[in-house]
Amino acid sequence: MSSEYPYATLQALLQLENPLPWTEHWSAAEDFLLLVAEHCLEQQPASILECSSGLSTLVLARCCQLNGKGKVTSLENGETFAQATRENLSALGLNDHAQVLYAPLEPQEVNGRRFDWYQRQQMPQQIEVLAVDGPPGFLQQHSRYPALPLLRDHLAPGCHIFLDDAGREDEKEITRLWCLENPGLKHRYLDYERGCSVFVLP
Repeated sequence: MSSEYPYATLQALLQLENPLPWTEHWSAAEDFLLLVAEHCLEQQPASILECSSGLSTLVLARCCQLNGKGKVTSLENGETFAQATRENLSALGLNDHAQVLYAPLEPQEVNGRRFDWYQRQQMPQQIEVLAVDGPPGFLQQHSRYPALPLLRDHLAPGCHIFLDDAGREDEKEITRLWCLENPGLKHRYLDYERGCSVFVLP
């Protein structure tokens, strides 16, 4: 772990005494996590789903704990990462507020294209917040595109979708496709460290 801790503002927002466990190359940037955390603390969603686990899981689970309601379901394709996140949840006393599902990537057809995407199991209904930070972009073109078409029937009206790394060309194209295929979908882009696109379902 680097001697420079980049999540001090987030730690204060979440009222945590000790620094959050993070990894330099895999954890989401603080600006993205602050945005999602502030939204969840204000709106107090009952059901949150995220694609990829890690620091974001801890942040969202802590929001649910502070709210006194809500639960996070995290889809994780790496078994080692899934177990590490579970252990961090346990260490922070957040087990009751999140579940990490080991969801290996498997071939799935989405709108006539083939993607390797998370195995879907025990999917929550009426999801009010969807955070998309996986699968990793290097695995395939438009790696995160399947999230909206495959999960659309599980999302509540007015669901907020947060797409990380939205400054990349792949994510820009995903944004274009989502807006084209979902009439009424609201979108705004935030010029964050890695770029962030926020969508709101009608």
